[in-house]
Amino acid sequence: VQLVESGGGLVHSGGSLRLSCAASGFTFSSYHLSWYRQAPGKERELVAEITSAGTGALYGDARKGRFTISRDNAKNTVYLQMNSLKPEDTAVYFCYAKGAGGGYWGQGTQVTVSS
Repeated sequence: VQLVESGGGLVHSGGSLRLSCAASGFTFSSYHLSWYRQAPGKERELVAEITSAGTGALYGDARKGRFTISRDNAKNTVYLQMNSLKPEDTAVYFCYAKGAGGGYWGQGTQVTVSS
C-alpha cells in the first residue's frame, strides 16, 4: 500500500496550491479519503474528507470556504485545492485512506505560507 502526496511548497499569503495523493496497493474506489494537517507543536487535524464514490464531502474548521476536496477513482488520486492561503495554513498535509482493509497514511507534504 502506498499513498504519495505531492504539490506542497512555499506560497505567499493569498495564493493557491493543489495537493495530490496518488494511491496504490488497495481498492481505491472502496475507500474514504481524507486530508489531515499537522502544524509544529499542534495535533493533527482533519482538513477534508470525501466518500468512496466522491458523492459527499465534509470539511474541518480550517476550510471556511477556501478548500475543496475531490477524487478521480480512474486515476486512484485524491486532490485538495487550497485557495486564499494564510500563514496559519502552514503545516504538513497528509493523505489518509480508510476502508474495510484498515487505514493508511501517506508520508505528508509540506505547505508553507509566507506573510
